[in-house]
Amino acid sequence: MKLSVVIPVMNEEENIAPLFEAVRKALKGIDYELIMVDDGSTDRTVERMKELADERTKIVVFNRNFGQTTAMAAGIEEARGDLIATLDGDLQNDPEDIPMMIEKLEKEGWDLVAGRRKKRQDGMFLRKIPSRIANAIIRRTTGVYLHDYGCTLKVFKRDVAKNLGLYGELHRFIPVLAKMYGAKITEVDVRHHPRIHGESKYGIGRTFRVISDLLLMLFMQKYKTKPMHLFGTLGVPMLFVGLLIDAYLFLLKLFGESIGQRPLLILGVMLTLGGIQLITTGFIAELIMRTYFESQNKKPYTIKEIYTGGAKKEKESDETEA
Repeated sequence: MKLSVVIPVMNEEENIAPLFEAVRKALKGIDYELIMVDDGSTDRTVERMKELADERTKIVVFNRNFGQTTAMAAGIEEARGDLIATLDGDLQNDPEDIPMMIEKLEKEGWDLVAGRRKKRQDGMFLRKIPSRIANAIIRRTTGVYLHDYGCTLKVFKRDVAKNLGLYGELHRFIPVLAKMYGAKITEVDVRHHPRIHGESKYGIGRTFRVISDLLLMLFMQKYKTKPMHLFGTLGVPMLFVGLLIDAYLFLLKLFGESIGQRPLLILGVMLTLGGIQLITTGFIAELIMRTYFESQNKKPYTIKEIYTGGAKKEKESDETEA
C-alpha cells in the first residue's frame, strides 16, 4: 500500500463528514488507507465514522481518553503503507497538501516532510505567540531547525514513523525523535484553516507540559545511552566541593573554633549529600538503560544499509561466465 493516513479525533462529530470528503477528494488516484483513532469521544464521533467508513477505512476506538500522542502511536502501529501521513481531525489541516508533500519526499529523498502553517488561523495571544516562543526555544536547545513543531500534518517513510517511540505527550517533538533516529527532515508551507465546528483541545496551560517534555527530549537526545555523563558530571564536582568545605570546617573544629552555627556547614553537608545522590542516580540510570536495551534485544543504534562488496563482485563474475 502506498499511503496510510492517521487521524486522531476526539469529540469532532460535526467535522467527520467533511473530513472524510476532504481526504477522499485529496487522495483520489492514490492507493491509501484511512486510520481514524477515537481518543475517548463522548459525543457521536464514533457513530458518524462508522456510518461513513468504506473499505479503505479502519477505525480504532479507545475505551477512554489517552491523549493525542497515544492515539497517534496506535494509528501508526496499525498502518500498513510505505508512507504514513498524520493530520488533525478538526479540518484546520488540509489533506490537499498531502500529495505535494509525498512528491517532495520522494523526489528529493527526505525521510520526513513536516508542514509549516504559513498563514495560521488561530488566536494571536493564546496560540500564536506562545507557539512562536516554544518553537524558538525548541530550535535552539535541540538543534533541530524547524519553524513549526506544532503542525500535525506530516508525511513519513514507514520505518521512521514505526520507530519514533511515541509516549506521554511527545507528538509535538516528532521531528526531534525522528532526528534522533537518523531521519533526513525538511518542511514545506501548508494551508491552515480556521476551526468551524467544535472546540479546540489546546490551551495556554499546555506551556508547562511542553517545557517538561523539552527537558525530557534534551536528556534523551544527549544522554539516553550515557546517563552517567550527565549525573556524574554534576555529582562529582558537587561532592568534591562539599568534601573540601567539610574538611576545612573539620580543621577549624580541631583548632577549637565553633562551627555549629555556620551556614557554611549546612552548605558543605548539602553539597556532599547531593553529590552522592547524583552519582548513585547515574549508576542506577546506567543499569536501567542497559536493562532497557538488553532485555528487549534492542540496539543503541540503527543501521540504514549493509553493503557487501564481495558478494556483488561474485555475482557479476557468475553472470559474466554464463
